[in-house]
Amino acid sequence: MTIETCMSVFSRLMFVAALLCFVLAVLEKIANLNGQTLSFIGYEPGRLFEFSAIMLLFVITVTLRRIRKELQAKN
Repeated sequence: MTIETCMSVFSRLMFVAALLCFVLAVLEKIANLNGQTLSFIGYEPGRLFEFSAIMLLFVITVTLRRIRKELQAKN
């Protein structure tokens, strides 16, 4: 397994994890507005949103790196 394949798989997993964190943050915020909470989540919605943003930043970085590498290969 090459490093590119590993980075691709890891990037996809990070994207799914970021989406999951974002959905949980939204659900937790909606529950909080109704006076409820999701007891299995140990973080506030804002913190989950931060985790999601950090993971998406990594995914964007890996994607841009791949684009740059493919463009350099064409030249």
